[in-house]
Amino acid sequence: MRLWSTLVGIGFRRWSTYRLAAFAGAFTNSVFGLIRAGVITAAVAAAGGTLGGYDARAGVTYVWLGQALIGPVYFFAWNELAQRIRTGDVAVDLARPVDPMLAHLAADLGRAAFVVLPRGLPPLAVGAAVTGLALPGDPAAYVLGVLSAALAVVVSFACRWLVNLSAFWLLDLRGPMTLYLLVTNILCGLAVPVRWFPGWLAAIAAASPFPSMLQTPIDVLMGRSAGWDAVRLLAVQAAWAVALLVAGRLIFTLGSRKLVIQGG
Repeated sequence: MRLWSTLVGIGFRRWSTYRLAAFAGAFTNSVFGLIRAGVITAAVAAAGGTLGGYDARAGVTYVWLGQALIGPVYFFAWNELAQRIRTGDVAVDLARPVDPMLAHLAADLGRAAFVVLPRGLPPLAVGAAVTGLALPGDPAAYVLGVLSAALAVVVSFACRWLVNLSAFWLLDLRGPMTLYLLVTNILCGLAVPVRWFPGWLAAIAAASPFPSMLQTPIDVLMGRSAGWDAVRLLAVQAAWAVALLVAGRLIFTLGSRKLVIQGG
């Protein structure tokens, strides 16, 4: 546990050195939040005042919570593991007394913990000042929402880890990473809520881990899923996190054996 907390702290301190970049990201997220809020408001108005269970205030709240979670959950390209695989530096990771996947996960949790403050909260403040937010008054929603957001970070990391593992077999990660980002940004509910998807696309999203990265924590934080329904959603997130991490560990082991066989 002490080693784990140390690794999380290292991840926090590493990202805290990029304060200006974090605040620049918050500004960008706020600007795009204003644009997205305008689009969502127009869509709800065109639908007659409600769309998929969202009125205008709920729609913009969804947007601002999504903008706040973009940084911590991390919906961007990540190729740190792939680079270490290509350069052979992953062999050093294998020689260390710490599981490489758990070490990277701990560092990612530390990154997310730091990013929440300078990059997550400012867009929410902008949203509250400009459009207003429809947030619940029940403290339990925020407790469960924080847990859901933490699980979303784990699911996101596990997915990015799996994509990076393709570097054991592919020379170029740009193709898989681009495809992953495209699919993720659609199915997680970043563009529009998953509840707005047509039936066939909603079914595909429900069979994937992607809604657990964004739609679920937003639903919990907004109080749209409360009580046992929120607990059920957290259980789904936890199940995806465990399944993806186990898959990532197994595939990493297979890739490591291939690396040794090739003399990497």
